[in-house]
Amino acid sequence: MSRAAIVASASAWIGTPYRHQASRKGVGADCLGLIRGVWREQFGAEPETPPPYTPDWAEALKSDTLFIAARKHLVEIPIGTAQAGDVYLFRMGLGHPAKHCAIVSGSDRIIHAYWGHAVCETRLVPWWRRRIAAAFMFPEPQVTDCARARDIG
Repeated sequence: MSRAAIVASASAWIGTPYRHQASRKGVGADCLGLIRGVWREQFGAEPETPPPYTPDWAEALKSDTLFIAARKHLVEIPIGTAQAGDVYLFRMGLGHPAKHCAIVSGSDRIIHAYWGHAVCETRLVPWWRRRIAAAFMFPEPQVTDCARARDIG
């Protein structure tokens, strides 16, 4: 797995219609669904199934659920070090929980899905940049003993 592979995987989702809670390339995805789909393509099975969530879940729960899950499954990095293939979390309002995510696709570019828009690549304009709450990278793939032995022998 490489950063280029993550960006290529995310790019293949461009044009997938926005569908709340969905995660099927070409059929429907929300922002989390895109991240989940890229995870499946790069790592295999998802580490956990997200619970059902409403469009206003972050405000209703007043919990940083997305941030907590990202810290559990991804590797947190300083925001200023994010590169293509990394993930940004966004807070849509000051003091609100993070509720949007995107994959960095290049210098000042992100791939994401949001209400009323299919998965798309957009510029990381100041409006989005001001809302970045955290940055994460996908974890390194785990090398199993069998794979290590195959590579050695």
